[in-house]
Amino acid sequence: MSLLGLILEPLQYDFMVRALVTTVIAAIVCALLSCWLVLVGWSLMGDAVSHAVLPGVVIAYILGAPFAIGALVFGLLAVALIGAIRGTSRVKEDAAIGIVFTTLFAFGLVLISVTPSQTDLNHIIFGNVLGVSTGDLTQIGVLAAVAFVILVLKRRDLTLYAFDSTHAHAIGLSPRFLGALLLGLLALTAVVALQVVGVILVVAMLIIPGATAHLLTDRFGRMLLIAPAMSALSSVVGIYLSYWIDASSGGLVVVVQGIVFALVYLFSPRHGLIGARIESRHRRIAAAH
Repeated sequence: MSLLGLILEPLQYDFMVRALVTTVIAAIVCALLSCWLVLVGWSLMGDAVSHAVLPGVVIAYILGAPFAIGALVFGLLAVALIGAIRGTSRVKEDAAIGIVFTTLFAFGLVLISVTPSQTDLNHIIFGNVLGVSTGDLTQIGVLAAVAFVILVLKRRDLTLYAFDSTHAHAIGLSPRFLGALLLGLLALTAVVALQVVGVILVVAMLIIPGATAHLLTDRFGRMLLIAPAMSALSSVVGIYLSYWIDASSGGLVVVVQGIVFALVYLFSPRHGLIGARIESRHRRIAAAH
């Protein structure tokens, strides 16, 4: 079969088209947000929010409500609880994050175990992008569009907050509001990626693209372009691989992103482990001549 045939064959199936569109949408908005999460150092917070949404999804199923509503409510609840524990006790942020996300995730597992269901709720844990319906796609598209628009409109304020919150406060911005906005967007974006890779792997889509782009450029504006582009391409490759080798779609999306990060980590001209040494050697040779 020709290369064109390999590319076009999966597109004959509606479920594959929906899976590709859903994954690319989630990849772009997650990658965009990941640029700020990497700079602020909120990787663990992303992990917390992504796991904490599980009970919300199960409760939404029980009530017959859209999964996204339950997930978003519990994502925001997790953020609020972490802030409350950190601000009203001697418990530090990392401990507060660990307490909240493990407790809520465990609560979700308990709810799954006691909820009689003809639907396999385990796909929320591991993702099921091949099972995305048209309604799910619309819901994901709307949430992603909201997060994307807010990130684009507030990118300058959020960037200043990430680099220097003290200066942001000095020029009249509210670091507390910007931090809360970033956390809210984190909860919203975790919901977007939930259907693609499940609650366990959401954090990978929220961290790997930004970390990869950070190794390729020192300019934040370029990061905002590189991260979504690489994430979207990796996601498409992952979905195609899942079709051809009949393996986990969400898992392969994250594996491909991890492989791209490993290659950049090794061979990035400026910050790569091997690439930087090669670049330095070339400079020394050029200087000698």
